[in-house]
This record gives sequence, C-alpha cells and structure tokens, in this order.
Amino acid sequence: MLDAVIAGNTDVEALVDLAHGRMRKKRSALQHALTGTIGAHQRFILKPQLEHIDSLDTAIEQCGEEIRQRLDDQGDQIKRLCSIPGVGQRVAETLLAEIGADMSRFPSAKHLASWAGVCPGNHESGGKRKSGKTRKGSRWLREALVEAARAAARTKNTYLAAQYHRIAARRGGNRAAMAVAHTILVITYHLLGEQTTYEDLGATYFDILNQERVQRRLVKRLEAMGYQVSLEPVALAKA
Repeated sequence: MLDAVIAGNTDVEALVDLAHGRMRKKRSALQHALTGTIGAHQRFILKPQLEHIDSLDTAIEQCGEEIRQRLDDQGDQIKRLCSIPGVGQRVAETLLAEIGADMSRFPSAKHLASWAGVCPGNHESGGKRKSGKTRKGSRWLREALVEAARAAARTKNTYLAAQYHRIAARRGGNRAAMAVAHTILVITYHLLGEQTTYEDLGATYFDILNQERVQRRLVKRLEAMGYQVSLEPVALAKA
C-alpha cells in the first residue's frame, strides 16, 4: 500500500484492496487511515524510509541465514527447544548462542539460572528478607527468555501460561514474566543436558496440585455471591 502511495495512487478503494492477511478484516480502519492528501514532498521523504526498512530486512535475513548455517549441526537441540511453548527459532538460537549446548559446565539448573541472572536475589539482613531483585546476567539471554515467557503466556492450555497468569494476578505481569523465564531456562537445562523431550504438565497442573486451596477459594467466591455451598465427590454422588 505504501509503495502504491509513493507511486501516486490516490484511489482509497484500490489501496485497501492491496491489504493481505488479517489486515483485510480491517477494511473500514484502512479506508479511514488512507483518506487524505499526500504531497510530492511527502512521497519523496517516504520513499527512502521504505528503502531503508527493506535494506534492514534484507540484512536481518542474511544474518539469520548465516546463523542457521553455523547451527546446522545443532538441529536436534533447536528442535527440542522449539517444543517449549513460547520458544521459536530465533529464541532457540539465542539460547544456544548464550549458554551453549553442553550443560556439564553447570552443576545444576539452579547454577545456570543464577549465572543467567533470572533467579530471585537472596538478600537478608538481621533475619529479614529484603529485595528479591535479580542479579545482572546476560542482557541478550534475559531479553530472549522474557520474550519467550510473554509468548508462552498467550498460549492455550499450557503449564507456562497457567504459571504466568497465576503469578500475574498476585504480583503483576513483569514478575510473572521473569518467573516463567526462569522456568523456561530450567526446562532448557534439562532438555539439553538430558537429551530429552518436552512434556507439558497442562493448564490444570496447579489446580490439581492444590485442590483444597482451589476448593476453598471457589466456595468463598460463591458464598460471597449469596449461595450456600456443599461439596460432594462425584463418586459418592453417582452412588
């Protein structure tokens, strides 16, 4: 659409017809956005900006291809990492670049998380726990893990999404993202170190783990709405 605008096309309907994918569902918004006057000087400024973006896209693709070639012998490891919800090709490549594929250098997953700076700080004084701020680690590794954590939070019926929303409800999105990032790194340690495959625990893992707590919370909510609640196991009810 922008290329057509630069070429001098001012027909809004024709410009909107150039939309692809999800943008086609936003026809009215596109019509509103494309309605206006574009002068020659604006086309002159817009053209080199798009050319610059295209050159950056080309450079990124060339860099990505070089990375894929250099990691060609680690295809199995990348495949394992990509099985983690939220982890895509680029994040998997970043993980391997930052921590390597040999986990024997880290005595445990806790040592790896501490080295990476994604585990809570341990600051106590006089028996009182103070700031739990994480220590500094690899900036690139942290960013990749947090990106993966936020992507995992948007997945459906997964353990990581359940973990994120459970923590976010109490402590906010940023802390939840860091907690999930820590979990992803621990999973990475075991996948690479044990050469195993990822098996998701499921979205109901925490509910099953703390059934009594979930029962009390739901009963309390119903009682607050004015209901009298009595619980009976399904097996007894059918009998």
